[in-house]
Amino acid sequence: MAKRWVIKLGSGLLTRKDGKVDRVQIGRIADQVAKLMKKDIQVVIVTSGAVAAGMTAMGLEKRPKEARELQACATVGQPELMSEYGKHFRRHKLLGAQMLLTYWDLDSRACTRNAQATLDLLLTRKRFVPIINEDDAIADEEIKVGDNDRLSAHVAALVGADLLVILSGIDGLMTKADGTGTLIPSVRKIDDSVRALAGGAGSERNVGGMVTKLQAAEIAAEGKVDTVIASGRRPDILLELAAGKKIGTRFSLRK
Repeated sequence: MAKRWVIKLGSGLLTRKDGKVDRVQIGRIADQVAKLMKKDIQVVIVTSGAVAAGMTAMGLEKRPKEARELQACATVGQPELMSEYGKHFRRHKLLGAQMLLTYWDLDSRACTRNAQATLDLLLTRKRFVPIINEDDAIADEEIKVGDNDRLSAHVAALVGADLLVILSGIDGLMTKADGTGTLIPSVRKIDDSVRALAGGAGSERNVGGMVTKLQAAEIAAEGKVDTVIASGRRPDILLELAAGKKIGTRFSLRK
């Protein structure tokens, strides 16, 4: 059983059909994380949803296209999102610990060492759940590409994770590029035929897609971390994975 997991939560998973933050879903995830921690699995969450939460708070129906408006949504939405996580984790006597990162931070050896040391300390204390997001207020390029998938892979390598779990609204990599067909349970090499199965970007409220998830799996593999892509809407998905059930698509790309 893996002892340290990075769990990435997509915007589509954390928002309802009307675009508002899915508070019930966040509660379900928090409940599962608390149970994982009781099984001595340390958990780091990489969360999307700040822009969506900001859109809700600001009364916007469509995702803005201008970088400044996206940054405004993120700055309004981030504390709203953390408040929701905090409320649910407190039910389990746990505390969320926010960390905002950019790729600029990860490019700096000093910043990387500091982030790694902070995360290690929080995880070993067993009461804290690090919750990481892109620092969208300054990283305008990352806002445009919705790159928390790849960020989660860098975080997985940073903390020496045993497993990266990317949860969204999809079951995993399917045999057809439009997301239909049958589930591919295991991938050991990402080649052109696998990349051809990656669908396009998502909806008005989330911009991720299978393309960035495949890239995340490749980045994680460089850090010797396996990746599972699965549906976060499946009840007790994290607990089933912890029990060894084969769910979603597992990428074991290490040679």
